[in-house]
Amino acid sequence: MITFGTYDAARHPRTAVLVAGLRAHGVKVTELNRPLGLSTAERVRMLQQPWRLPVLAARLLRCWAALIGDAVRHRRAEGRPEAVLVGYLGHFDVLLARLLFPRSVVVLDHLVSAGDTAADRGAAGLRVRLLTGLDRLAVACADVVVTDTDEHRRMLPDPDQGVVVLVGAPDEWRTAGETPPPAPASGPGGEHHLSVVFFGLYTPLQGAPVIAEAVRDAVAAGAPLRVTMVGAGQDLPRTREILAGTPGVTWHDWVEPGELPALVAAHDVCLGIFSDTPKGLRVVPNKVYQGLAAGCVVVTSDTPPQRRALGESVELVPAADAAALAAELVGLGDPAALSATRERAARGRDRIRPQVVTEPLVAELRRRGAL
Repeated sequence: MITFGTYDAARHPRTAVLVAGLRAHGVKVTELNRPLGLSTAERVRMLQQPWRLPVLAARLLRCWAALIGDAVRHRRAEGRPEAVLVGYLGHFDVLLARLLFPRSVVVLDHLVSAGDTAADRGAAGLRVRLLTGLDRLAVACADVVVTDTDEHRRMLPDPDQGVVVLVGAPDEWRTAGETPPPAPASGPGGEHHLSVVFFGLYTPLQGAPVIAEAVRDAVAAGAPLRVTMVGAGQDLPRTREILAGTPGVTWHDWVEPGELPALVAAHDVCLGIFSDTPKGLRVVPNKVYQGLAAGCVVVTSDTPPQRRALGESVELVPAADAAALAAELVGLGDPAALSATRERAARGRDRIRPQVVTEPLVAELRRRGAL
């Protein structure tokens, strides 16, 4: 089996999780990968702004030329692959994969819908329709479509084509979480300071302003919090405005991917998503899995996919409810409550290992005779 495309596993670890899981099941996986070097936000922005498309096309063609050479060499050395996994953000790459490997089982990791993502970030009209058309074309080129939730699987033109594979977390997050938990931070009076971290792109589905209101209100109620906010995006200005003057908040515009697991693991609580947007009600974000793997107590919104995937291991609060989130943060300031939630989180970590989350994909490939 080969993985194929312009994915960037360092920025977006989804493909790395799939590869690690397949290998844990004994599958020989060869990676044919030429990273495009663009983030999700940059790709979406280029698709939303047509004048940027020549830059995308030039980069894509350079990567494809290298991938074609890689594919030819691989075929000469190994023969035709039985299965080809097109990595994350492979809407264009799957077209090339279908042309290069017409008799292989082509698997598309459709973690992100271009049309759905653009709509969530404020696009409308013709641009969303075009991107939705791109989604449909990409899906049509695949034999198997991997989604992260059943809600996303049901959005496919043919839901029976889909296989649900939870996002999971790479092994480096689990390694970071295996270090002893941080010593409780204390304030001048010796009280415990609950350490809380949020990281993300500040898109509407993440509900960063809800987090800001909750932190502000919890601190105003006397909760001793130490909060780290990591990332940048469209909701960052509003989030900073809400938290202006709130003590104990540290801001990071960027943290290198290799440094992020240790940073998150150094906190008591990792925050997930809290919006009630349509997309926010359909996803289980990377940070929920990663925070859990890193040994944190994870607090996120009570939505059907999150409750179904991890409801016994994470702390759930109503979506878009800043008061409920504030109350949860105040409650976790009690060391006994924090210890109990840590125990629940620890019991759920094995469920998000790469080997476990890839079981449905392995079963489907075996059913098709592709392994």
